[in-house]
Amino acid sequence: MKNILSKITIVFCATITMIFMSCQVDNQETETPTLSTENTTKAALADNIAEGTLNIMENGYEENAGEPNPLRTASFFPSCTTITITTNGNGGTIVLDFGDSCELNNGAIVSGKINLEFGAIVGGTRTINYSFENYIYNGNGVSGGGEIFREIANSAGNPQSTVNELIYVSFPNTDITATREGLRIVEWTEGVGSGTWTDNVYEVTGNWDTTFTNGFNRSGVVTQVLVRKMSCMYLVSGKLLVEQGDLSGEIDWGNGTCDNLATFTYDGTVYPIILGN
Repeated sequence: MKNILSKITIVFCATITMIFMSCQVDNQETETPTLSTENTTKAALADNIAEGTLNIMENGYEENAGEPNPLRTASFFPSCTTITITTNGNGGTIVLDFGDSCELNNGAIVSGKINLEFGAIVGGTRTINYSFENYIYNGNGVSGGGEIFREIANSAGNPQSTVNELIYVSFPNTDITATREGLRIVEWTEGVGSGTWTDNVYEVTGNWDTTFTNGFNRSGVVTQVLVRKMSCMYLVSGKLLVEQGDLSGEIDWGNGTCDNLATFTYDGTVYPIILGN
């Protein structure tokens, strides 16, 4: 009798265990797209912060240490930005100080400082090193830095920057932070020499990895050139192929409209992404 009860108990426990494991798998299968989309949204936000910050750095350099332009009639920077330029031979530094809060002319709200250190022009190229001090972009903290290899004119005759970066992004209302490391090639394709920042358009290619402190890791490769317009604080078009562990999907920034919307497509399902306010 005891043997029979023992066997029944073993079978019952095994059955419960199988049901419990099955529920766990079902829950994981149900939750994975949602969790993946949440992390992808933050990663896409980090992408937008990095691109928006590069906009600021490029204009900070171009207006203050770039090639002279007698047609320049408008600055990207309002009066709440204090710009300090120190020259040293053929190089120097530019400090962009936004104080406690400064709304730039494209609507982005920033604070803190961006430091640019540039060398001499050699063979039509110049190296610019950048770093951040208590810098915040639209409520998101940014630290770290990198190097920009700037060509006065590429093979198409346009200014071009090759950007190596290692930056850290902190998001509001969460203790999760992101590390973004990669290489971007940015070509200035429209508005070159016009004298105003409002018609400037940049095209971005490259690849980068984004790692979160919650263990999430995502690699991204540009498959359709990303487009930045200086008049907009968001990327306006382009696609990024992303890999998240064994998963892969695609972020699409749209068709050129200036808005805070993008989409993430995974396994045939399209998830909306909101890039901040």
